[in-house]
Amino acid sequence: MEADLKAISAAFGKAVKLRRTEIDLSQEALADAAGLARSFVSGIERGEAKASIGSVWKLARALDCQPSALWREAERIYALKKGVSGLSG
Repeated sequence: MEADLKAISAAFGKAVKLRRTEIDLSQEALADAAGLARSFVSGIERGEAKASIGSVWKLARALDCQPSALWREAERIYALKKGVSGLSG
């Protein structure tokens, strides 16, 4: 289960980074817009820091998307890496 949590955190971080680069924001600009520390955003993107529900909400708003959009992308990335359909596998 611990390996799955790490994989999920990594997938969420990749989803954040993909959206951030898609809208051409630096980590610092994202952190400022979200009211979070740049080191925390960096940790999330690397899958090393776990984002709380509040942090996910702040990131989504700063990335001009819905929190669910970040989770859908994370789920897609996780499924591709694991070779499964969704988080149930």
